[in-house]
Amino acid sequence: MKKTALITGASGGIGLELAKVHASKGDNLVLIARNEAKLKELKSELEKDYDIEVFVIAKDLSIPNAAQDVYNETTQKGIQVDFLINNAGFGDFGMFYETDWEKEHKMIELNITALTQFTKLYLQDMVKRNSGKIMNVASTAAFQPGPTMAIYYATKSYVLHFSEAIANELKDKNITVTALCPGATESGFQAVAEMEESKLVKGKKLPSSKVVAEYGYKAMMKGKTVAIHGFMNAVLANSVRFMPRKMVTAITRSVQDRAK
Repeated sequence: MKKTALITGASGGIGLELAKVHASKGDNLVLIARNEAKLKELKSELEKDYDIEVFVIAKDLSIPNAAQDVYNETTQKGIQVDFLINNAGFGDFGMFYETDWEKEHKMIELNITALTQFTKLYLQDMVKRNSGKIMNVASTAAFQPGPTMAIYYATKSYVLHFSEAIANELKDKNITVTALCPGATESGFQAVAEMEESKLVKGKKLPSSKVVAEYGYKAMMKGKTVAIHGFMNAVLANSVRFMPRKMVTAITRSVQDRAK
């Protein structure tokens, strides 16, 4: 019997590449994003290339209870979700006192609330079956405060700590939770966050979404709790534990400021 992966933010970047990885493994898919046209195009492509079924839901997950709507729809259609991949999320760049609250509010609703509600709903079914895997896409941003992207870094810290906590709660349940923590990745993220001029990404050769997705899939299948992509990312993420907090914050600010 084929397994099914539900992937949020599946129309581009890491989410799209994760959809391709799962399709190549023979998994059926539930793909969620706002752009219905892109989802339908992806559905057609994957069903043509692989012997799978793809169900698409066009939904803005920053709207309250959007996750509940998706859960109700999949349940009504009798779809069992074996792999839950909470990938949808976005950032914003700029001084907190200058940035737009409406955008930030949507960021919190998407990066934290929707992810948590999806996990709550589908995890309860997984516990009843005593099987399942969850991947929550965090970031290397989760390991320190992030001046000029204060809320984004804070939301990813939540994702990391939430994932680690419930992974511990589930250690006897045959269910694993993986927090995927990529560094800066070649995707549409930078444009949405308006951070193309940041020293973190400007002029840099970034890893592709495909490479990060393949790494994340392998980590999830192994049941790894925290998966940091890239050797140097792992070194830097872990080194902040041994540095004064003010120094960590100052370094993050210097790395992330706009390029001169």
